[in-house]
Amino acid sequence: MGRLTKNPEIKYAGKDNDMAVARYTLAVDRRRRSDGGEQTADFISCVAFDRAAEFAEKYLHQGTKIAVT
Repeated sequence: MGRLTKNPEIKYAGKDNDMAVARYTLAVDRRRRSDGGEQTADFISCVAFDRAAEFAEKYLHQGTKIAVT
């Protein structure tokens, strides 16, 4: 679970450009703080296809908190 770092990038691929592909990055906070007491995060690249990509294009934007399974 994390927040989107920027809006998803949507491209269409496939035989007739009929398959949507969405790419986005999640910033996931680590449970522990660094030695200096600062909060750190991991950045996870995600890819969604077809209907999931169209959903991402329509409803997700920078800062949206989502869970990925």
